Amino acid sequence: MKKHQQPPMNPSEQFCPNQMCLARGKRGEGNIRIPDRRRERYRCRSCGHTFSAHRGTMLEGLRKPSELIVIVVTLLAYGCPLQAIVHTYGLDERTVASWRDRAGSHCQRVHHSIIEQGKLDLVHVQADELRVKGCSFIAWMGFSMMVSTRLWLGGVVSPIRNTALANQMMAQVRACSQAVCALLICTDGWAAYPNSIKRAFREKVKETAGRGRACLHVWSELHIGTVIKHSVKKRVTEITRQMSHGSWEQAERLMKQSRGGTVLNTAYIERLNGTMRERLAALTRKCRHAAHRLEGLQTGMYLIGCTYNFCWAHHELNRGTDPLQGEWQVCTPAMASGLTDHVWSIVELLSYRIAPPAWVEPKRRGRPRTRPIPDLTKPKRPRGRPRTRPVSKLLVPKRPRGRPRKLTLSSFTS
Repeated sequence: MKKHQQPPMNPSEQFCPNQMCLARGKRGEGNIRIPDRRRERYRCRSCGHTFSAHRGTMLEGLRKPSELIVIVVTLLAYGCPLQAIVHTYGLDERTVASWRDRAGSHCQRVHHSIIEQGKLDLVHVQADELRVKGCSFIAWMGFSMMVSTRLWLGGVVSPIRNTALANQMMAQVRACSQAVCALLICTDGWAAYPNSIKRAFREKVKETAGRGRACLHVWSELHIGTVIKHSVKKRVTEITRQMSHGSWEQAERLMKQSRGGTVLNTAYIERLNGTMRERLAALTRKCRHAAHRLEGLQTGMYLIGCTYNFCWAHHELNRGTDPLQGEWQVCTPAMASGLTDHVWSIVELLSYRIAPPAWVEPKRRGRPRTRPIPDLTKPKRPRGRPRTRPVSKLLVPKRPRGRPRKLTLSSFTS
């Protein structure tokens, strides 16, 4: 079994995960120290909160060896069926499924924290959906990708193929894109795509002065291309290409800029669909390990998508460091998009910690309180309820309470 070396404990790279701490989410503040290296625990000096080095990662709370967990997740990411892992390592099927779901949920948070931040100049995007045959149900998975860097932008799992599926897909693309930029989106002939794209890529424009609601205008540089394939007996006989929104000239310019071909196509997203079917065992056609739950499909989809973006080098994106000697530098879609500067390992992906937002002092609502300036010359008013007993009764001794004290016999004899 290959040993996966854990990174050494470094307090300067850690942050306090306590939501009530004033220094939460801040790195390099000097408030983190190491009280126990054997158990890999940290302590925050600001709030006194102790936490594990695996807090906020996929490995948090698991008792199995980290090397075994990383190997199992790597096999799942490369399309190994769950039953094969169970028979190979002698694990319970529910344990492996739980690790897959934990890894997929963690990858979904990583994807949202790094990619869906509105910092990408997408230029050219392709979207498509897959029909998934599960165990006693049919599901649909929608994908979208950035053509120039092959970056997977996200996916949606739905039991039916309706407008809500297209709206969620385009909302993810909008979360990744910069505001009001030139963008070409190529889709197939599904009629729900054009209106969903227009609803997602709108901005508020105030046309009249004064009070009133702002109007929603579609981006002026938004272009929508549609590719319709006509088939006879499962063979493509004719392809119709048309612009649902925008101009042909601008669409050709954006395709040339993104190196996405010379005509409207969906070849890149279809190639990604093939990668998903190859890597995710539940998507394999005519298999005996079909999915039983939609949650398993979603977590497996995010596991494959995040490893595709951060951990797998793409041969079309490799950069030449020395053309004379033929040396090449491997590059992942995240590196080509400027999100990372190196190829991530599976351990680094599963151990990535997402910092919570920094603590901000809440604003006080309402009118500020105006207190009168106290007069220091006057004596302070006595607090509490005034006494009702007369002064004469205060001098009388109190009646003893409780039973009378018993005297021993020795006191009388003496």
